[in-house]
Amino acid sequence: MTSMAATVESVRTATMNDVPGVARVLSRAFHNDPFFRWVFPDDHRRMAQSARAFALIAGFGSIPDGHTTVYEVKEDRARPPVVRGAALWTPPEASGERLPVVLRSLPHWLELVGLARLPEIVRYLGELRASAPEEAHWYLSVLGTAPVARGTGVGSRLLRAGLAQADADGVPVYLETMNSANIGYYEKYDFRVIRAINDPSFPSTYCMLRPAV
Repeated sequence: MTSMAATVESVRTATMNDVPGVARVLSRAFHNDPFFRWVFPDDHRRMAQSARAFALIAGFGSIPDGHTTVYEVKEDRARPPVVRGAALWTPPEASGERLPVVLRSLPHWLELVGLARLPEIVRYLGELRASAPEEAHWYLSVLGTAPVARGTGVGSRLLRAGLAQADADGVPVYLETMNSANIGYYEKYDFRVIRAINDPSFPSTYCMLRPAV
């Protein structure tokens, strides 16, 4: 007789060992996202390209800074846990510390997106930066779940964990989404659209803020 091990689920802070799992789950979650379709227009190469992009974002910044959380599931005691979702956060005190990260990762980004695309991507990121609130805030840069885990509450658990920290700090939470279908989801957590970027050169983007409580 074979015994079935109970599924163990947990939300925890990511380590550098999680970079491959984070990159894998987010590249799948965002394969058809408007932003990644704009940055990586080749459907056949996008998965690999976006996985590398998420590895750069997480490995150079979010995970070493200790502000990435993962939702992992262990279904088989003989196999390691599997990352089913990830949230990449930037805390208020880290808002002015991004330049060293950018400089260290820049050669990798040049190789990934190419020199010709870099100026328009930088201009778009500048638009995003200009939309961020000046007051201290937590920033949710990425929240994604594996396609097989959608609708199971993985994203909600990751989001609620971050919101609880922001509430404890007494500061608002800011995010951007390039998918209008996500607006209603975030509105359930008291986010509101504070700006829409509709420049035809870029993906349509909705900047959302959740006030401090």
